[in-house]
Formats: sequence, structure tokens, C-alpha cells
Amino acid sequence: MPAPYDLNDETVVVVIGTGAGGGVLSNELVQRGVSVVALEAGGRYLPDDYINDEWESFGQLAWVDPRTTSGDWRVAKDFSGLPAWIVKAVGGTTIHWAGASLRFQEHEFKALSTYGPVSGANLLDWPIDLAEMAPWYDKAETKLGVTRTGDRAGLPGNNNFKVLEAGAKKLGYSEVHTGRMAINSAEYDGRHQCMQTGFCFQGCKWGAKWSAAYTEIPRGEDTGHLEVRDHAHVVRIEHEGGRVTGVTYVDKDGNRKTQKARIVCLAGNSIESPRLLLASASDSHPSGLANSSGQVGRNYMRHVTGSVYGIFDKPVRMWRGTTMAGIVQDEARHDPSRGFVGGYELETLSLGLPFMAAFLDPGAWGREFTTALDAYENMAGMWIVGEDMPQETNRITLNHAVKDGFGTPVPDVHFSDHPNDIAMRTHAYRQGMAIYDAMGATRTMPTPPYPSTHNLGTNRMSEDPRLGVVDRWGKAHDVENLYVSDGSVFTTGAAENPTLTIVALAIRQADHIAGQIEKGVL
Repeated sequence: MPAPYDLNDETVVVVIGTGAGGGVLSNELVQRGVSVVALEAGGRYLPDDYINDEWESFGQLAWVDPRTTSGDWRVAKDFSGLPAWIVKAVGGTTIHWAGASLRFQEHEFKALSTYGPVSGANLLDWPIDLAEMAPWYDKAETKLGVTRTGDRAGLPGNNNFKVLEAGAKKLGYSEVHTGRMAINSAEYDGRHQCMQTGFCFQGCKWGAKWSAAYTEIPRGEDTGHLEVRDHAHVVRIEHEGGRVTGVTYVDKDGNRKTQKARIVCLAGNSIESPRLLLASASDSHPSGLANSSGQVGRNYMRHVTGSVYGIFDKPVRMWRGTTMAGIVQDEARHDPSRGFVGGYELETLSLGLPFMAAFLDPGAWGREFTTALDAYENMAGMWIVGEDMPQETNRITLNHAVKDGFGTPVPDVHFSDHPNDIAMRTHAYRQGMAIYDAMGATRTMPTPPYPSTHNLGTNRMSEDPRLGVVDRWGKAHDVENLYVSDGSVFTTGAAENPTLTIVALAIRQADHIAGQIEKGVL
């Protein structure tokens, strides 16, 4: 373990957050000899600490600090205090994620050029493309041990996948498999193979699923250059002129401390990162730090989501095996003849009875609801992941009427569906139900979207500083030593689960930052 860095040490890089962006960035930097202080708002939990129980695990890991929600999405009505299910712990939401690791497609980096202007959408091309990202995707897949890449075999298919696969193939789908998953199908990189326990969302007790909590963070600490301070809740990024100077946080004892910094890298997820920039307003940055464009907090994306469940006359026991056990990729293409731009994936999903009762039809009761739960053993499930449209009006703002325990205004998460989102979800519901109907389902049930797990946009990359918040390296257009290192930099959302791209961008950003330090630029 490294000796603690002094609060007045101006040579350190401060990384806020330790998940897929911040955890990877921290480790990659210290492997290059860069001194890093990583600040994590939550505690530290390792596989022995994880709990194979949905509600207890939620209480252990979830970010449950107060938030408010607005907009026409159903989450604002049913889960107004919990618009997103993310983790507050060392390792961030890489503890909770399912493990799906898919590269973006070429056209998804160039949505505006490919789709053309879409009324009501704030589309923009990324300032990078798939060719530039390919070598970084290679590195990310190797780091995560992604199945079906390199020479790594796919995971075995459980019953939930077998139902999906058979139904999808009856419909003529061909791109159906057990996924490219950051879950070991065989021992890899010192981590156990998957034992198909089924509680992937509660933290993998085997360590078979990649998480920054037990890969990047301890490996970084082993170098002696990384200090992780847990229970360190950041309340402000300090700055003077055109540079950041440090970060003020509240420690586990309630003391306010300021860590000076050479560079600050913000990796707090697409809700907390813009919130922190907005809360760091000053006379020189009156509308929020790095916000001369007015784009901080805007263009919030959560993916077009929703679920379909099918009930059959025989047991499926969908909870056995990996939670996200397979995928249909045929619809993840751009084909406007379907009535929308962009595409979507269909991925198997199983929820335990507590979450199923909460999400199947929130607030409902009666025969229709109870008979569905009675048939839980015979149920198969899938989740929709589709590209939603960035909209300026979908945004994170500060709600000054509600304060958190640190006296800071809480974030308000405002989201309303774009017509393209609705058309895509309707199509996906129809196809999902058709897959189960093809297998003789006695009942199919589309369900509304759950609290978000894929939080994207809000500090988007742009070539033109007037149209976004950060440049192609994730550096703030307005501040020369401030970087954003999480999914909030996504210019558009694509149809794929975002973690692999966040990791690839973090590796690339670390290479850039370390190079700039070595050259004396930063």
C-alpha cells in the first residue's frame, strides 16, 4: 500500500470515482509511474462481502443519496427517488453490471452523418471513429477477458438463453449467442471461471466477472503510486483562472478536506459528474465549471429499455446461470424501414422475486399480477437495449429545493422519450413477444423501463467547443487540466452496453495524459 499523499501535494492526479472509467484510468496511470489519489464516495467491498440476496445487496451497494426525477418517463412516477441504480463503492457499478461487452458499430460513432438530422434530437458525430478505437477495444477486451474475443470461449447457455435462442431462430434471427461477456468461461488473469451462481447484479462472489474493485484498484495500489480514499464524497472542484487546483471532499468523519492536484479526472457517472461541474460554479464560471457551451448536464441518455417476459407450461428457472445469459444482435442495425433510426439488442435477463414484484407492473396488484408471480418458475425474460436520441431537454440540473446530507443541491434527472425511442421500444416489444410466442408461451408481458443503469451523455465529446463539454481526449474545452473519464462523455449512445467503450476510452485517455505529463505539457 502506498504512503498517503499530502493534501498539499500539487503533483498528484486526482481521480473522482473508481468504476469502469475512474478505476481503469487510475490503474493505467500508476502503471506509467503517475501519482494518483482516487476519491470514492462509497465504501470498499470485495467478493467475500457480496450478498446473494437482491434487497440486502441493494442496501449494501446502491447509491441511495437523495435525487429527484422529472419528465414523462414512468420512472419519474414509480421510482422518483431512484432514477438510476448505480453503485456507491470502490469499483463503482462494475460490481453491479451484467458483464456484456460489445463494441460500438462504425456508423454509431457518426450518428448525425448516418441518420441525418432527426427532429427534436441533438445528434452529433463523435470526434473519433471505430478505426481509431479498434486498438483500444483490443486492449479493453484483453483486460476484461471478454468471451468470444481472442481465443476465449463463450459461456454455456442456460435455460433462459435456450428459450431465447430457439424462439429467435424460429423468427429467422441468426446473430444469437451467449454474448461477449467479461465473465470468465475458464480461469483467466488470476480470476475464477464462472460457476453460474446467478447473482451477477449483486457482485460476483467468485470474482469471475471483471470488476475494477478486485482487479484495477488492488493492482494499482500494489505499484505504490495509487492511494484510494473511500467514503470521500466530493462536493466541489476548486479552480482558479483557466485551471483546476484541487478537489474538496467530505471524509468519513464529516471533515471537509481539499486535495490539491496537477490534473483532475472526473469519473462519477453521468448524473454525479455534471452535478459536480454545476455545483462548482464561480465568478469565472457562473453557469458551472466547463460549461461555457451550456451543454453540461444536457443530452442525458439511458438507452431505450424495457423488458419482455414469457410464461410457459413447463419450468424454465431463468434465475439459474448468468443473469445476462445471451443476446440477439440482428436488430442492432440502422434500418429506417422499421420506422426509426438506430438499432437495439435483445438480451436475456432474470430478476429474483423481490425485483420482479417491484418492476413487473409497479404499484399493481390483483389477479393479473399475482398469477404472473405464481408462474415465476415457468418464466423466461429478456431486456431491450437500444440507441436513444440525445435531447438537450433531457438533462441533469441542480434542484436547489432539496439538499443532500452535505448541504449540496441534489441532482434532478429529467427525461422524456423521443418519438424515435417510442417507435423503437414498440418494435422491440413486438419482436420480443414474438420470440416467446414462437416457443409456445401461454402469456407474454412487456414491462416498462426500470431505473436506469446505462447513464450516458451529459458531458459529451465534441470537435466544436460550442456543441459539447470535452474534446476527443475527454479534456474539458474550457479548462486545460480537467478531464472527464466516464460514460458522460458519450456523444451518442449506440445500441451496445457501454462499459467496454468506457474502459477502452479510459485506457486511451490514460495513455494520452501520461504522455502529456512526460512531455511536460501537463
